[in-house]
Amino acid sequence: MAKPNYSFEKRQKEMAKKRKKEEKRLRKAGAPNELPTNAAPQSPVV
Repeated sequence: MAKPNYSFEKRQKEMAKKRKKEEKRLRKAGAPNELPTNAAPQSPVV
């Protein structure tokens, strides 16, 4: 039976954490200028 490669798992976890942190930083930096991606443009109700 092969033994687990813990260093690979650790590296993958660190990379995921770094990527998530970068995405969050970009969201915060662009928040005032951008609309949320899930929000539809609102049309006036007549």
